[in-house]
Amino acid sequence: MTKNIFTAAFLLLSILGNSQELKLEEIMKGESFIGNQPTNGRWSLDGKKVYFEWNPKDELGPSTFYWQKGMSKPEIVSPKEAAFSQQDFKSKLGSDLVYYLDNGSLYSYSIQSKTVKKLIQQSSRLSSLQLGAQDGVLFFVQNENIFKYDTKAGTILQITNFNKGVKKEVKPDTESFLAVQQKELFQFIRDKEAKKQWNLDKSKAVKSDFAKQYFYGNDRFTGLQANPNGNFATFLLVEEPEVKSEKMEVFITADGYNQSPETKEKVSTKNFVKTKFGIYSVAKDSVYYVDFSTLSHIQDAPKYFELYDNLKNKAKENKLIVPKAPIYNETGSLAIVDIRSQDNKDRWLVSLDLEKGTFQEIEHQHDDAWIAGPGIPSYSFSSGNLDFLADNETIYFQSEATGYSHLYTFNLKTKKKTQLTKGNWEVRDVMLSKDKKVFYLSTNTTHPGNRDFYKLSPVDGVLQPILTKDGAHEVVLSPDEKSLLVRYSYKNIPWDFYVADNKKNAVLQQISSSVTEDFKKYKWREPEVITFKAQDGTPVNARLYTPKAENANKAAVIFVHGAGYLQNAHNFWSNYYREYMFHNLLTDLGYTVLDIDYRGSDGYGRDFRAGIYRFMGGKDLSDHLDGKKVLVEKYGIDANRVGIYGGSYGGFITLMGMLTTPGEFKSGAALRSVTDWAHYNHGYTGNILNFPETDPEAYKKSSPIYFADNLKGNLVMLHGMVDDNVEYKDIVRLSQRFIELQKKNWSLASFPVESHGFKETYSWIDEYNRILNLFNETLLK
Repeated sequence: MTKNIFTAAFLLLSILGNSQELKLEEIMKGESFIGNQPTNGRWSLDGKKVYFEWNPKDELGPSTFYWQKGMSKPEIVSPKEAAFSQQDFKSKLGSDLVYYLDNGSLYSYSIQSKTVKKLIQQSSRLSSLQLGAQDGVLFFVQNENIFKYDTKAGTILQITNFNKGVKKEVKPDTESFLAVQQKELFQFIRDKEAKKQWNLDKSKAVKSDFAKQYFYGNDRFTGLQANPNGNFATFLLVEEPEVKSEKMEVFITADGYNQSPETKEKVSTKNFVKTKFGIYSVAKDSVYYVDFSTLSHIQDAPKYFELYDNLKNKAKENKLIVPKAPIYNETGSLAIVDIRSQDNKDRWLVSLDLEKGTFQEIEHQHDDAWIAGPGIPSYSFSSGNLDFLADNETIYFQSEATGYSHLYTFNLKTKKKTQLTKGNWEVRDVMLSKDKKVFYLSTNTTHPGNRDFYKLSPVDGVLQPILTKDGAHEVVLSPDEKSLLVRYSYKNIPWDFYVADNKKNAVLQQISSSVTEDFKKYKWREPEVITFKAQDGTPVNARLYTPKAENANKAAVIFVHGAGYLQNAHNFWSNYYREYMFHNLLTDLGYTVLDIDYRGSDGYGRDFRAGIYRFMGGKDLSDHLDGKKVLVEKYGIDANRVGIYGGSYGGFITLMGMLTTPGEFKSGAALRSVTDWAHYNHGYTGNILNFPETDPEAYKKSSPIYFADNLKGNLVMLHGMVDDNVEYKDIVRLSQRFIELQKKNWSLASFPVESHGFKETYSWIDEYNRILNLFNETLLK
């Protein structure tokens, strides 16, 4: 025993002595060590400059830089030009004039003459700027009402008259004895009253063309917009639910007094709300509501209801839905509404008849788990990719009908639906050319871990490759669509900006260089992306970091990325860049590191995405056990010397690994971990586990707190105390369970000023020192 301890200690000292190229204190500085990477790339209106935010000197914040042909490196711009470059410009195809809102005021800008005009400035801010179908007509919202501005005629007309609350009924005053007496006694008083009534009747005979007041009560009034012709307006009324929000205690404050801000609502069917989709007709000066109760499958009960006696025979009822604001063609003759059920298992696309307040169903999408995927957001109040093509009668949208998110079109006149892309890959994002005749697509066609860029004509359906080099390409088209501004990265190359011609197999020209000299000194690994078979036969991708043979210590660390809907075993620069550098450090120390895209990860299609439905800690955890098996069988790792760590969902999986498969992992570090899903937020959790009131079994088998008695091995938990995402309360509740159960070999490190994503370098250093010490002390013995 003594000899083994001495050997392990000697091995650790030997490894440490040979691997001081990377220092934990340096890499935990994050971008201050790597170099701050530029973001938010965009073109000037004339297409001669590109702009982006950057902080190359590691100051307190970024500044706006520009670059144009002939420059050797980007230069900083004035604050005025920086602010102008970030505006949300609205313009017609080929128009010299663009319009925008700045601090609630309306401006126009001439691209040719480079002149700015302030058109409207008032004490009440303007918002939601829209272009009308007629040239020179704009619509905007002010004080919850729509105004029509004709820039040529110089007229501004208010076209709606919405008001919060309930109209107060004016009750006639009860006349006093003296007032009645005066009328009885004096003709003068009677004549005066008669004349007043005559004038009132005469004024009512001339009807005002100003919109009548419409009082919408105390619901939330949202989504107000005009159609392009300005003869209709649509809006959504959302019932305000009476739900309790979580509170968070903040101890480190400027004035020395604790604060208790509200954070979020917990997952519950109580968060479901009634909605009403309203139409205002200018011609009729009236409001009416669309009845969506005839949508197909709106009364279908979720499949999981069959598992519960109290639900399987439940009376049929309409699902609560959320209709989005309409998408219009350029003439305003056609309107499409995207509708989602609030349990997020159904999506409908409908064509809306504004005049009649009726609809025709175009598309119904259903998922027994939850509707999501690239271009199809995973929350019922959000919208997906949806718009009209140039012919003004064909729409495009995305669907996971084949198991992967692909692009479809539907012609509203011929009723023909066409699938434009096919294959076991995803359309990540969609851009339309300015003339709305050509698509530009971001895809992962060549590899799940790439982000490629293609051109696609709906006429021939042929994908024309533009950027397909391994890595990720985030692309912005120039105004004339002849050039590309590209933000590109690779596994060991951080994000920078490049320009390229918009042509087949374009070549990138780098225009920014973000990495520091200190970062360049180290030879950063290109982790191999391997694929192994999970126990159910599903291919699973993972990043693998292997040490030099002379340094290998037969110990391994498995990293679990966070969720939402995220991918990390890819070919581009990771959002987990501190972890990436930490894995290089671990590999220098002789560890083998595996970073798995487990079930539920982004990039692999519908079945992979929904593999965690009703059981978080099921296939996502077994994927890590299968990964461990690969390490043991193929890479010579000692099965008794494997550790696991991760943050957020990664912390949750770490806890599930330590508590539901005790002994599989010698040690684990769980950062900002969910311990009980009934205490997490509504949108994310309700998608995957349904709701505690209707599917309690899914919550029980998915929550680590129910398995606290199984703890075996060494566990370190780390949590920010002002985490408004995964509450600090989560880890406190699990700690209390461990205390009551008299569990050993666990500890909790609390960080008083940190929220979910740590900000302070000293917190990162402290956190990762604890993680490194845990693995060195438990896996090298």
